[in-house]
Amino acid sequence: MKTFKLKGLKIMANEEDGVERKQIPLHDGLVINREDKFGWLIEAYIDKIYLAYFNKVKNVEELMIQVKITREDNDPAFFITKVIGINQINEDRINVLFQGEVVDHRKSRIEEMLQMIIEEGYQGESLLKKFKELI
Repeated sequence: MKTFKLKGLKIMANEEDGVERKQIPLHDGLVINREDKFGWLIEAYIDKIYLAYFNKVKNVEELMIQVKITREDNDPAFFITKVIGINQINEDRINVLFQGEVVDHRKSRIEEMLQMIIEEGYQGESLLKKFKELI
C-alpha cells in the first residue's frame, strides 16, 4: 500500500443525483492506494456541518470526486467512488471514507471529454455512464 496526504476534496456529483457539487474544506485526510481489487481509499476529516450533505451523498452509487494529493498546488486526480463510511470523531468533526478507482487521465483530457459529453446533452447518470464508456 502507498499512502498520501489529502490536501483538497471536491465532490463532482450531478444535481440529477440530488446532490450539489461542493468544495469541502479539510482538516486532514489520507489517500491510500491499496494495490488490490478494492482500489483506492480516501479519508476526509471534516467539520460536522457536512454530515447531512454526506448522508445524502452516501446513496450515490458512483460518485465522482476530485482530490489534490500531497500539495494543494498539484493537479487534481479524479476518482469514481462510493461513500463507504461516515464516522463522528468528536462533537465537531466527522470523517468520510470513499472507496473507488482513479480515473487515469490528465486533467485537460478529462475536461475535454466531459465538455464533449455535456454538449451532446448527457446529464446525471447517463453522463456518468457515457464518461465511463469513454475512459
